[in-house]
Amino acid sequence: MRVAKQTQWCVALMLACLAAGGCTSSTERADRHGAIRQTSPEAPPIPKAGALARPKSPRQIGVPDGAVLAAIPPDNPQTPEKIALGQKLFFDGRLSADGTVACGTCHDPARAFTDGRPVSIGIHGRAGQRNAPTILNALFNKTQFWDGRVNTLEEQAALPIVNTVEMGQPSLDAAVARIAAIGEYRRAFSSVFGRPTNGPDLLRAIASYERTQLAFDSPFDHYISGDKNAIDASATRGWILFNARGRCNKCHALTEDKRDTSNFTDNDYHNIGIGIVRHNVVALARQAEQLLNSGDSKAVDNAAIQTEMSALGRFLISKKEADIAAFKTPNLRNVLLTGPYFHDGSQETLWDVVDHYNKGDGLHNPYLDEDIQPLALKEADIDDVVAFLASLTSSNYRELGIKELARQRALSRTTRPQRDTARAFGPKPPRPNPNPP
Repeated sequence: MRVAKQTQWCVALMLACLAAGGCTSSTERADRHGAIRQTSPEAPPIPKAGALARPKSPRQIGVPDGAVLAAIPPDNPQTPEKIALGQKLFFDGRLSADGTVACGTCHDPARAFTDGRPVSIGIHGRAGQRNAPTILNALFNKTQFWDGRVNTLEEQAALPIVNTVEMGQPSLDAAVARIAAIGEYRRAFSSVFGRPTNGPDLLRAIASYERTQLAFDSPFDHYISGDKNAIDASATRGWILFNARGRCNKCHALTEDKRDTSNFTDNDYHNIGIGIVRHNVVALARQAEQLLNSGDSKAVDNAAIQTEMSALGRFLISKKEADIAAFKTPNLRNVLLTGPYFHDGSQETLWDVVDHYNKGDGLHNPYLDEDIQPLALKEADIDDVVAFLASLTSSNYRELGIKELARQRALSRTTRPQRDTARAFGPKPPRPNPNPP
C-alpha cells in the first residue's frame, strides 16, 4: 500500500510538472536508481559537419533495390539545394532556445549519428529519459522515436525543437523567427522553396538531409553479395546463431521464415524486460490515464522525454495494456557504434545485450514478449553473435569500429552485469500475473 501511494503521488507530481513545462533542474536530477546526480551546466559542444556528415550515395553494396526512392515522400522530393539547407540547419544551434543545442548534438556523425550517452543532454544540461537513436537509415523507419509516436522524419524533426528538455523553443514559430532573421537563411529558403522561411519547409529541409544518411557497404554486405571471405568464421557462425538458437530473427527480421539482410527489424514493438524492475510500469500505467485522455501530443512527448512514464513505451501512444514497456525494434546496422544500448542506454556493451537476452529476462515482467526465453548460449556463442553484429559496420566507420570492438571486448572480460548462466540454461520462468488478486 505504501508503494502504491508513493507511486500515485509521484505520477501526480509528474503531471503537474508537465503542465508547468517540466520539472528537471539544470543542475541536478534523479538517476535510474533514484539518487540525485549533478548534470553538466550546459549541453556538450555541437559537433562539426565533417566528412562523415556528408550525404551518402545510394549506390552502396547492400542497399535494397528501389527502397531509397520508395522512402522519399511525394510532397518532399530530394534536391541538392534542399539537402544542403537541411544539413546546415541540422548543425545549427540557433534552432534551440539558448543557441547551444542542434540536431547534431544528439546525432553526431562521428558517433554514427548518436551521442554515446545513456540518455541525451539538452539545453542547460537537462537530461532526458531516452537514448538517442541513430539517424542512419532512418528513412526506412515506418515510425520514428522509440515509441513510434510519429510516422515521418518531418514530424520527428519538430518535437525536439519544442521539448523543454531538448532544444527548448516555446514553439516552432519561435525557432523559425530566429532562423528567418538571418539573411543567408532567408535567401536559401526563397531559392529552395520559392517562399519565405516557415515551419513546414524548415522541417522538410532537415528531413531531406536525414534521408541521405544511408549506411550499408559493410563486411556483411560483401559477404551476402558473394565474397565469402568478407567476414571471419566467428561472424559466420554468429549469423547462423542469429537466425537459429539466438532467436534474434524473432524481432530483427520482417518474418521468422525469411532472413533479413537489409534493415534487421520487424518494424514492431516489444517488451524485452528492460527497466521493468527499476520502474513499476504496472503502477505507472494505471496512473497515466489523465495524461493519455488529454489527447495532447506535446504532453505525451514531454512524458516520454522528461518523466518516468518514459518506461511505458508504446503504451503512451496505443493505450493498449499489451504495449506496456514495449519499444520499437531498432535497425542493427552500425550497432557496434551506437551504444550504450536499449531505449534507456542501460547496457554498455554488445556482450551485455546478448547476456540480457541469453537469460530470458522476465522474472518480474507480466508483459514480457512471448518470444523472450532462456537461450543457453555458451561464451563462445556470445562472442560469435557479437562478431556478426560487428560485421554490420559500414566501411566509412571501419577504423572506429575496430577500436570500439576492442574496447567492448576488453570490458566484457572484466564486467558482465547481465550474465546469469544458471538462468540462461534453465527453464523459461512463468509469466507473473499483471493483475494479481
